[in-house]
Order: sequence, then C-alpha cells, then structure tokens
Amino acid sequence: MNELSPEQTGRIIALAMDLAREGGTQELMEFLDHGLPVDTQDEQGNSLVMLAAYHGHEGTVRSLVNRGADVDLRNGKDQTPVAGALFKGEEGVVAALVEAGADLDAGTPSARAAAEMFGRTDLLP
Repeated sequence: MNELSPEQTGRIIALAMDLAREGGTQELMEFLDHGLPVDTQDEQGNSLVMLAAYHGHEGTVRSLVNRGADVDLRNGKDQTPVAGALFKGEEGVVAALVEAGADLDAGTPSARAAAEMFGRTDLLP
C-alpha cells in the first residue's frame, strides 16, 4: 500500500475538519473507519470534537465521543470543546460533553469561567 504524501494528508485532514464543522457525521465516521485518528487536530490545534462542538453538532460530538475522542483536548489557544460550546450556547453539545466527563475547570477560560462570562451558567450541571 502506498503512503500518503504530506499534501494528501493535509487535504484529508482539511476535509475531515470541514465535515466536523458541518456536522457530516456519517462521512466523518468513514474517515475514522479508514484510519484517521479520532483526535486529529488542524494547524490551530482544533480537534474534530472541538469543531463539531463549537458549531453545535451534537450528533457528531456524540459519535466522536463514542469513538474515543478526548473531550478535553485543548486547541492552540488553550480552549476546550465544552468552553466553546458554552460560548455558543449549545445546550445539547454541552450536555453530551459533560456526560462524557469533560473537565469544566480545564483550559483558558475554563468552561465554568466561560459560562459566567457569557451568562450561560444554566447550561452547567
């Protein structure tokens, strides 16, 4: 089997990130089925679960969690998926991440601090 070039790998990662952003769960799971690591990150350190969470795709988040995604994997700005979901007011995504054990005190700002800042403490357990 031929190895992928760095350019091909970059294109695959970009496509996967777009699928996470858009909530293309089925297609994204196919990428994982073919060997893409569930905790793949883009150049800014955003993981698949980070992008799905930030863009409000609860089903995609749950599917990634079921595949073993690290719900506390921080991006290059030290932000966590749950803090991003809180910022956006994504109640279902926050619930999914909390159920999966997301650390509400991790990152900068932490999810608790983000909830306070943006008036979304009602979304926290």
